[in-house]
Amino acid sequence: MAPTTSVHPGACPLDCPDTCAWQLTVTDGRAVALRGDPGHPFTQGALCGKVNRYLDAVNGPDRLTTPLVRVGPKGVGPVSYRPASWDEAVARVADGLRAGIDRHGPESVLPYYFAGTMGLVQGWTMGPRLFAHLGASRLRTTICTAAARAALASIYGGSVGFEPESIVQAKLIVLWGANLLSTNLHHWPFVAEARRRGAYVVTIDPLRTDTAARSDEHIAPLPGTDAALALGLMRHIRDLGAADTEWLAAHTTGWERLRTRLDEWPVERAAAECGLDVDVLRRLGERIATTRPTAIRVGLGLQRHAGAGQAVRAIAAIALVTGDFRHPGGGALVTTSGHHRIDPERVARPADMPAPPARSINMSRLAAALTGEADPPVSALVVFDANPAATVPDQNRLRQGLGRADLFTVVLEQRWTDTCDWADVVLPATMQPEHLDLHTSYGHHYATLNLPASVAPGEALPNTEIFRRIAAALGLTHPRLRDSDTDLARQLLDGSSVSYEELERATYARATGVEVGTAPYAKGGFPTRDGRARLYDPQLTAQGVDPLVGYTPPAEASDTDLARRFPLALISPAGRYLMNSTFASQPWHLKRTGPPRIHLHPDDAAARGIADGDTARVHNDRGEFLATVAVDDATRPGLAFTYKAYWARLSPGGSTVNAVTAVRDTDLGGGPTFHDTRVEVRAVRLSRPEPGYRAGPAPSPGR
Repeated sequence: MAPTTSVHPGACPLDCPDTCAWQLTVTDGRAVALRGDPGHPFTQGALCGKVNRYLDAVNGPDRLTTPLVRVGPKGVGPVSYRPASWDEAVARVADGLRAGIDRHGPESVLPYYFAGTMGLVQGWTMGPRLFAHLGASRLRTTICTAAARAALASIYGGSVGFEPESIVQAKLIVLWGANLLSTNLHHWPFVAEARRRGAYVVTIDPLRTDTAARSDEHIAPLPGTDAALALGLMRHIRDLGAADTEWLAAHTTGWERLRTRLDEWPVERAAAECGLDVDVLRRLGERIATTRPTAIRVGLGLQRHAGAGQAVRAIAAIALVTGDFRHPGGGALVTTSGHHRIDPERVARPADMPAPPARSINMSRLAAALTGEADPPVSALVVFDANPAATVPDQNRLRQGLGRADLFTVVLEQRWTDTCDWADVVLPATMQPEHLDLHTSYGHHYATLNLPASVAPGEALPNTEIFRRIAAALGLTHPRLRDSDTDLARQLLDGSSVSYEELERATYARATGVEVGTAPYAKGGFPTRDGRARLYDPQLTAQGVDPLVGYTPPAEASDTDLARRFPLALISPAGRYLMNSTFASQPWHLKRTGPPRIHLHPDDAAARGIADGDTARVHNDRGEFLATVAVDDATRPGLAFTYKAYWARLSPGGSTVNAVTAVRDTDLGGGPTFHDTRVEVRAVRLSRPEPGYRAGPAPSPGR
């Protein structure tokens, strides 16, 4: 019989603002080819380097295909596990959850999940719904955008900004902490089109990334000093008489207070704080003052230090001071999430389903929560769409917590990860071509429906079905725990501007009410109570945060005493071929990325007697990791960087960069401070080669 081949539309599920629409070719139930949807306005037929090889992961020999239960010690890998039937595995899960509840109450159960899929159905509905109904602790999903979300809620009233496709109309584009070519690739063609029309592109980033190298100008401030730079720019703009006082008076509150505060921020002070030449700051201030429209595209990496909330507020304030929101293509944008009218929380906790009050636990503080911070203690941990053993700060303390004999851990996964090593039960989950899901975007204005197209391997099941089975095993009978995936998708879309039927027919649709090429806040109308943006927000006082836009220095990066012992500031940005920890076991992706590397400026390498290609120990009081040294001038003296997302179990020495990062909250939102770390670097000699990686040339930042 001839093979049956068909093409199916769908959506990329990964944690990226681009949320690409794709076309999947399936032959006899197996996904065999993948390409970007050429008709999608943002995807435009192209997928990124990561996702071009997505089917390597879908069809990989390492897929989990049957439930597994632990029979040996924690933390040593698959040798401690044996296959089990779904009935046995789910019964063990139910027994483990009940035992924890019997000891310490339902709040001792903690679901831990994030953006392993950005799909709302598989990631943000049935799992959270089950645990809310159970009375389990609620998870504060802070690990990526919490500081930025809190800052945007304070100043704009929500996660909103300029319409991203309209950036083609900008005359000046400032990419602030945004490495588009690695983390927002599909916005780059719009930037390139603006440039073709005459726009000037500036990248502000401590590192010379691929995006910085392809811009007209690169400005490299010290990490964590972005708010100081923004205040200095606003001072210069004010002094040049370029503040749009008419627009500020009509559509903001707090300008007169900020105007006075700017007296404290002459360009000389701002430049010194940022480690920049004062003329660099003056030139950029003059460009912004004299160029309309100016678009400021803000990345998420800059909000991973102690003063992150104030940094985002200060950058966002620039577009208010200049009145750039008047113009299509002008203003500031961090994320488009606030434009989408789909609320997963409403579906996760439906009004007709009981959900007892429960405490909240900050996911970024998991290491602390598992080692004494939580009272009552966490007795049961259910992990899905996440790999905390690879992604959470203070890795050594986290392992102590995961290794507790009294902690029952369940992991839903597609392949064996670092976190699986610590599980009591591992349940095989489907991947995107194998289940239904619904996607919005934090980088554009389209919603996309993904329907199942290929056959899952072995006994793998969608997250939603796994949670339905766990609910049944626990004896929970509320009908909302039996809703189908289609039911969940319809509930998510209820009240939005797009219907399930429309998406079923067309796959994607514009879903925000903001039209291409428009200036949505030209006449104010921000999602605050009075429609005004807030340069001064008195509600922040109760949180111990300055209500006026200002500057909070980083914690470790600006600690001069700590710098005597650990003189290098360390940041850990995203690389081009790894997506958080998703692809960190895939051979093709690892070959492109290379082994874990610590990038040092030539001056810092020479001062330590370290050469390119040496193996180095990167350490501080919290821990250490091993990395191959890359000596280059992509970074500045005193600043080292390494890419995030490697798995400890595949890394030399068995640790990653998160062995040295701290459990510390940002000033707003309770986010993590991965980029606010001090270390020292010393050369070491290894008696054996690095496991899991082949040496190769060091990629440039973002590659």
